[in-house]
Amino acid sequence: MSFWIVTAAMSLAIGLLLALVLMRARSAAEPAAAYDLRLYRQQLRDVDKDVARGLVHEADGERVRTEISRRILAADAAVQRHTSGNAQPRVPSFVTAVAVVVFLLTGTFYLYAQLGAPGYPDLALNTRLEQARLYANTRPAQAEMEADAPKAAPPQVEQGYEALVAQLREAAAARPEDAQGQALLVRHEARLGNLKAAYQAKTRQIALLGAAATSDDYTEQAELMIIAAGGLVSPEAEIALRKALELNANQGMARYYWGLMMGQFGRPDLAFDIWRETLSVSPEDARWTIAIQAQISDMAERAGQNYTPIAPGSALAGPSAGDIDAAADLSPLARAEMIQSMVASLSDRLASDGGTAQEWGQLIVALSVLNRVDEALTILSEARARFADSPEDRRVIDAAATQAGFAP
Repeated sequence: MSFWIVTAAMSLAIGLLLALVLMRARSAAEPAAAYDLRLYRQQLRDVDKDVARGLVHEADGERVRTEISRRILAADAAVQRHTSGNAQPRVPSFVTAVAVVVFLLTGTFYLYAQLGAPGYPDLALNTRLEQARLYANTRPAQAEMEADAPKAAPPQVEQGYEALVAQLREAAAARPEDAQGQALLVRHEARLGNLKAAYQAKTRQIALLGAAATSDDYTEQAELMIIAAGGLVSPEAEIALRKALELNANQGMARYYWGLMMGQFGRPDLAFDIWRETLSVSPEDARWTIAIQAQISDMAERAGQNYTPIAPGSALAGPSAGDIDAAADLSPLARAEMIQSMVASLSDRLASDGGTAQEWGQLIVALSVLNRVDEALTILSEARARFADSPEDRRVIDAAATQAGFAP
């Protein structure tokens, strides 16, 4: 009810202001001589009253009447000239002003009834968080999501390919302990569009691998489930993603899908943070980088974040392929130390030899990801001063600052 009261009061106030403007416009359009004419006629009536009451002698009253009459004639002539010259503009009447107010009020409520959500309650932060938790705990299972997912057209394959896949199914069924056979079945079932059969084969492969199953295995399992569910992350897919990130917290595709899941839960704030951090340490041509870049602006808008994508050609470089390969076999502690060492090396080189705006931006983002905010802000200030005379470089630095989460 309070929403309707406030809305009605605001609409009425705006309508009255418009009506007042219209009425003032009408008054302003009236010639000054018309006001003088009314004043002189009132003065003439006052003189007659004073003479009748004996306050003014008849002779004096006659002289005053003559002077006022002369002024009335002059003012009336001025009004006639104004009217005959067609100088009087068309101005809104009082009825028009009232009609504008009524139209504004009724139009406002009509538009809200058509485009808004009448009766929808305000959602406090705690309510939104509770709704996110409720959906996470009660969302449909994988089978239900698959049943509701739109059916994709079967892919075009070479003649005889389906017969070969059928033979592969038979061979895999005859050798249920062969993990490699299940891996082949995963790939070819997915190519045929049989996503359910593909992720079921992947599940069997993971079971055969046991402790040897990798983060990539669980990520592939989750991805097949998500695609089969029409892009939704089911509880079963979440379990696979969680296992993938437990084995490798930096698995890019798993992080992408985890952020996607957070967005589906109604937590775009968490999704944006995950995606932004992932972009800061990912190769530019990685599959998950491309997927995140295509959606992170919308996620940032939902999260209320001011995010400026880095323009093509000025993207911040992530670690090289060699760095990623070298870090893949390290423990989390060793990997963190390696990243710290890389950041320190870049910082020392920029301090002694200088570097490009892209390198300065890379350092700013890397420090923010490592939660070394004070150092990142210091580097940001130094970079802005260094590239103050280059608008193009300054844009790269500002984009890096935005990506790092610093206000413009």
